[in-house]
Amino acid sequence: MSGACCAPTSGGDQEIPEPSAVRLQGSGRDPAQGLRAMLRIPGGTFLMGGDDADAFPDDGEGPVRAVRLSPFLIDATTVTNRQFATFVRSSGYRTDAERYGWSFVFYALVHPDARHLVREGTVAQAPWWLAVDGACWRAPYGPGSSWTDLSNHPVVHVSWRDASAYAAWAGKRLPTEAEWEMAARGGLERSRFPWGDELLPRGQHRCNIWQGKFPQDNTGEDGFLGTAPVKTYRPNNFGLYNTSGNVWEWCSDWWSTTWHAADRPETREDPAGPPTGEAKVIRGGSYLCHASYCNRYRVAARTSNTPDSSTGHMGFRCAADLPGTR
Repeated sequence: MSGACCAPTSGGDQEIPEPSAVRLQGSGRDPAQGLRAMLRIPGGTFLMGGDDADAFPDDGEGPVRAVRLSPFLIDATTVTNRQFATFVRSSGYRTDAERYGWSFVFYALVHPDARHLVREGTVAQAPWWLAVDGACWRAPYGPGSSWTDLSNHPVVHVSWRDASAYAAWAGKRLPTEAEWEMAARGGLERSRFPWGDELLPRGQHRCNIWQGKFPQDNTGEDGFLGTAPVKTYRPNNFGLYNTSGNVWEWCSDWWSTTWHAADRPETREDPAGPPTGEAKVIRGGSYLCHASYCNRYRVAARTSNTPDSSTGHMGFRCAADLPGTR
């Protein structure tokens, strides 16, 4: 997969039911209340994609194209550990990582009590990822760590299927890739980042990515070695936080590097991606992205992972339709 160094594929060899097949107990939630807290993104046309000099053409970042979207709602932040814990308590849901019994943790973040739980072998393209028994959203660095120490950080070790199940419980859905990019751009046309074209405007850090020499040395100049709280740094002009860096975000679309290239109605008007595929789109980059190997924290950058995969740097935010717009 293109971008495998950014998002290793996990998965397992047992049959796991799709989210729609998992029985979610009644939550007693008021879905309308959750929708009222979301940001309203106006409909209209924007230029999607990029052709930056340091882009990854093989990822299908281009062509730059005019895409028209209906108005929609989107969360200002990624879903937090605290929010996901509420979902789990209410629904009894178990994530793919919990069912498989392991997930990928960045080598420098493995909890000391979990070092003996590292499985043999590594990801050939990304040996910094370690498969740790017991790593999941509850124990993001492996057994011995706890989500309660990171309650306002993005939930991680969630697969696309887990994210979809949460969204359904909340009365929402995952954003399409086009919705995610339009919202992440914040109304700025063809900019590299959600705030403009300069990575460090006036020398200020605006996102949580890797500083130093990857993967040996992270200076932490942006304030974080792992994930950052979901409202760190300034929001973009639409009010979205951390759409560059911090954690990769699942989108609803199946992955393709070519489907969107042809100019036809289904790729230019409320595009929802190809009808089938083997992997799902992830956007935004993570705290591990670095210009030397994976500068996919640019707004136009994209990659993918299989729907049952989970890692310590993949999360999600939710979207929703505006009544009467679809």
